[in-house]
Amino acid sequence: MPAGGRPTVRSRRLGTALRQFRHAAKLDQPQAAEIIAASQARVSRLESGHVTARVIEVRLLLDAYGVHEPEVRTKLEELAKHSKNRGWWLEHAAHLRPDYVDHIALEDDATYIREWQPVMVPGLLQTPAYAEAVIAGGPHYIDPERVAQLVTVRVGRQAKIEEGGTSYTAILWEAAIAHPLVGVDIHRDQLSAVLEVGKRKNVTVQVLPFSAGALAGLASAFSSFSFDEEPTAEAVTLDNLRGTSVLESPEDLAAYANAFDLLRSSALAPDASAQLIRGILRSLKEDGS
Repeated sequence: MPAGGRPTVRSRRLGTALRQFRHAAKLDQPQAAEIIAASQARVSRLESGHVTARVIEVRLLLDAYGVHEPEVRTKLEELAKHSKNRGWWLEHAAHLRPDYVDHIALEDDATYIREWQPVMVPGLLQTPAYAEAVIAGGPHYIDPERVAQLVTVRVGRQAKIEEGGTSYTAILWEAAIAHPLVGVDIHRDQLSAVLEVGKRKNVTVQVLPFSAGALAGLASAFSSFSFDEEPTAEAVTLDNLRGTSVLESPEDLAAYANAFDLLRSSALAPDASAQLIRGILRSLKEDGS
């Protein structure tokens, strides 16, 4: 069973794929149960992610469902093998919401991450000082010790980008760049860090300018994740006051993929975005001199 008795992101992704392939093969759960010599209840729990399929079960089901593409089979077998693996972030799990753990797991598995952030610099680009300021300055009181732990986790999330393990595209509204949410000194250092990280081959930073008008209100902050060689969204996360929601339905994924494409097409090109950030950074330095 996934840790804590609740579906993990990996077990849920595996279960969703198995259910979709079963439907495509026009088989029902009792028939799937016969294939793996198990109960219908186990098939139901496999497909919901509440239990993790064994590799042999995945292979038998995919054979029966007529799924022979090597890349698809390898992907699902890997999910079965690693769905129970402890990620680095689980050392801090006692201090993290389960939905935040899901978000981090998606980041860790993703080959492509795309993010829209209209309010602040995204967590994957934040300096420790900026992260500490925005976490401590949130609407709810957080004990200083826990703030430090959350900063450690936020910085740890950035390793995947630093190592080149994923392609990351961030679109920020100009307000997140031009209007500091934190102390000016911290904000200046943060802008410098964004410019530096934006030089990485696997990172693209674009700014949606004020001139884009109402488009900035198209959607609140969201992140989308792809797990294959193509950047097709396979999961989307949304932050809200109650935590993080994970969206996986085809309709939701299509809507947010379209929203990201609209935002990106209206955003400044990476070079022009960097030029805008440098200009704002210069003005902040002049104001502080």
